[in-house]
Amino acid sequence: MSMGRPLLAAGMMLIAGCGFSAGAGKSVDRSDVEQQVADRLSATVGQKPTAVTCPGDLKAKKGAKMRCRLEASDGTNYGVTVTVTSVDDGRADFRIQVDDKPLST
Repeated sequence: MSMGRPLLAAGMMLIAGCGFSAGAGKSVDRSDVEQQVADRLSATVGQKPTAVTCPGDLKAKKGAKMRCRLEASDGTNYGVTVTVTSVDDGRADFRIQVDDKPLST
């Protein structure tokens, strides 16, 4: 079973409660964000994406957003929005939202 179908069926999937400690620069490292997105999606849809790619570190500031790209196992790409929902004692919590339609090539 490909990952593309469950993601497409989910449409605008929201995953809350993810978070990491922010580093000295008050941001969450890009690789930590990518891994957290992959892990949470895997737990939610039961399949791990082939890849999650984000453009940089996520600012640890409430309301900060970043767009990432998810590649499903069938090669379909989806946009993912990561939004910081709270920052407390150096920990940034964020929400993950997967686009309801694949990205155009």
